[in-house]
Amino acid sequence: MTAYSLRIIFLVIALLLIDLYVLNGLKGIKKWKFTQTRKFVRLYWLFSAFLLADLFFVVFVKMGVMGRILLITFFFLIFLFKITYLPVLVIDDVRRIIIYIKNRFDSKGVLNTPPPADRLPDDKGAPDTTLHDSSPNHNTIPRSEFLMKAGLLAGAIPLAAIKVTMKSGCYDYHVIRQDIYLPNLPKAFDGIRLGQISDIHSGSFFNKKAVLGGVEMLMREKADFIFFTGDLVNAVTSEVKDYLDIFSKVKAPLGVYSCLGNHDYGDYAWWPNAQAKQKNLQELIGAHKTMGYDLLMNEHRRLKIGNEEIGILGIENWGELSRFPKYGRMDLAVKNTDDLPVKLLLSHDPSHWRAQVLPEYPQIDMMFSGHTHGMQMGVRTERFQWSPVEYIYNEWAGHYQQGKQQLYVNVGYGFLNFAGRIGILPEITIFTLKAGSPPRVKES
Repeated sequence: MTAYSLRIIFLVIALLLIDLYVLNGLKGIKKWKFTQTRKFVRLYWLFSAFLLADLFFVVFVKMGVMGRILLITFFFLIFLFKITYLPVLVIDDVRRIIIYIKNRFDSKGVLNTPPPADRLPDDKGAPDTTLHDSSPNHNTIPRSEFLMKAGLLAGAIPLAAIKVTMKSGCYDYHVIRQDIYLPNLPKAFDGIRLGQISDIHSGSFFNKKAVLGGVEMLMREKADFIFFTGDLVNAVTSEVKDYLDIFSKVKAPLGVYSCLGNHDYGDYAWWPNAQAKQKNLQELIGAHKTMGYDLLMNEHRRLKIGNEEIGILGIENWGELSRFPKYGRMDLAVKNTDDLPVKLLLSHDPSHWRAQVLPEYPQIDMMFSGHTHGMQMGVRTERFQWSPVEYIYNEWAGHYQQGKQQLYVNVGYGFLNFAGRIGILPEITIFTLKAGSPPRVKES
């Protein structure tokens, strides 16, 4: 049996034990008669089996990304409720153990030993053969109904908090700073500052002033050049019309470079004919030009300071998952770039890095992506990050490195599908490019 199989078995056992423990707590609320019935127990285990099937479908069955996200989100919310309920159950069990131990000893610390059941007299003076203990010191200690109900409330609080904080996170832009070490970086570029935003999704916005505030935050960083890594709109180019003036303010001395994302092609809208869809794409390309962005479609630019150059490459969308288009042409983007000491690639979908860039294009020093949004739900700190989206994408947020090649995944400026962000906030990334290898961490 493989280690992977053992992990799966352990996970299933752990989830079943959690379910059993939670069920025991729910049955402890004696005033709720329906929790004491066989029908309730059967429905509970049927629902638990559904959740396990949900998880296995996500991990083992090929399906669309939106389907995966919906299933993962549903599982995550129910699991969050159970995990929040568990500490209350533990507290109640500790209480019951203390009472049990206390009842086993009298005031002098002597162990109370109940008489044999067959010697306990009944109300007529005859021996009672029923196995029970009429002594108050040995009655079964019931669960605290107050704690059980408090546990249900505690489990509901995170779900309510999620609902309340969803919209407040939409425009809570924050800056992440990242040093990037490139051994072949020319000296003229050592210390240069690069900004990145991704996944604007202008069709989702409902607060123009807040959107402008994020752009002003980016401009205060005074980046030397900026990348926008795709998904300007949700479905059609007209969505960005009211925001062209805002995103036109994104400027940098060495230029703003962009690429297309999977939502930019009009693939998710209905079109009367192919010509209408193509017209929409040309209008989106025109929007990049209006904003002053240098849109890279399977091509490259030479960024020059003094007599030294690096390469900026950009490709059209290329996604490993079947639902997303593979319009990108790396062979065209890398053409005539062999002399450039450093090559930075804009590619919207991070799955492209592991699927094609790593095995086929070792000359790419670093790739910049977006696309995942961090699923707009999870936990992200300086030392730890988790989101259900990690079960779909190996690389979904932040900095990654394999060998000499690097990837950064920006979790997005905008939002999509639901108007909210929980724990994974909209991101503005500021990189400082440094020549050489990263300093070694001193062992304590």
